[in-house]
Amino acid sequence: MKRKTAALYDPYLDTIGGGEKHILQVLQVLADDGYEINIFWDKNITAQLSKKFSLQLFKKLKYLPDIFRDNGVFHSFKTFETLKHFDYFFYVTNGSYFFSGAKKNFVFCMVPRKNLYPNNIIDKLKTWNYRFISNSRYTQKWLGKWGIKSDYIYPYINNELIDNPSPNKEKIILSVGRFFPQLHSKQHEKIIEVFNRISRAQNSIQDYKLVLAGGLKKENDAYFHQLKRLAKNNPAIIFKPNLNYSELLKLFKHSYFFWHFTGYGVDEQDHPEMVEHLGITPLEAMAAGAITFCFNAGGPKEIVTDGQNGYLFNNENELQTKMITVLNDQKIQKTVRNNANKFIQQNFSYEVFRQKVRTVML
Repeated sequence: MKRKTAALYDPYLDTIGGGEKHILQVLQVLADDGYEINIFWDKNITAQLSKKFSLQLFKKLKYLPDIFRDNGVFHSFKTFETLKHFDYFFYVTNGSYFFSGAKKNFVFCMVPRKNLYPNNIIDKLKTWNYRFISNSRYTQKWLGKWGIKSDYIYPYINNELIDNPSPNKEKIILSVGRFFPQLHSKQHEKIIEVFNRISRAQNSIQDYKLVLAGGLKKENDAYFHQLKRLAKNNPAIIFKPNLNYSELLKLFKHSYFFWHFTGYGVDEQDHPEMVEHLGITPLEAMAAGAITFCFNAGGPKEIVTDGQNGYLFNNENELQTKMITVLNDQKIQKTVRNNANKFIQQNFSYEVFRQKVRTVML
């Protein structure tokens, strides 16, 4: 029997962010079911992906030439003919569309930005045999407003984070997110400003360190150095760019708190693309026992139940008040940590994810 095949084209693959991890997790399910996995990319970047993500998939990847850069009628025919050889084709959209001859086709939707999706007759024709998959109910809701029906598939959280959260917490406030100022920026500037103000105002937080971890690409070096200047050599603010998976895992396990500020100061109704679309790092923090505080917008509103498995905040004062309440009550800390870990086990395990993928795909 001929082995079944799946292929991915993600023009953002080398950003190695949460969205890339999510779509690769989908391919992991197919790989576990015996599919051959192909990626359209002009060079092998398995080493970089493996450093950032813990996935068995990387032992089985095949790379194919990127055929999607050209335009024109001949290019469209070539693309269609190439994709005919695949049972499944996945595309992370950048707003361009093309005909596909694969048996089943999916557009993976990470960002609720209207101009990324088919809004003219040509693109609608090109995507007649595609299904759309959203990364969250938040993204799904916005696509629905624009007339696009989609299923949603949450990611899964690795067992290394879920199993045996470390009881040895350190006085660390962790924030994890790519160092970049574009689109749904992780608001590192605001995190630094708020940390400085709260740590000066509250004796109970003065001994804490703020650790900012995340991917950093060369083109964002200027932004990264701007953040370091804003920190003014404060020894309590520590930058950790481009950590490997094991280093990041250790940070999640040992951090006392986790902050997520994406969307802070943004009008969610006017700019849905600029708030957090899902929030993989808050989920990872919740699994690992870091008490999680998220700005009250976008995807985090569907994963954090305020005061039960984490906290939502609308402004700096609310964040400060809730932080102090938690710091002063060991019972609350234990309850929130236990609830968060249980929530992740029940909703974001690999088994739950695999079942959802199979339900949507097969």
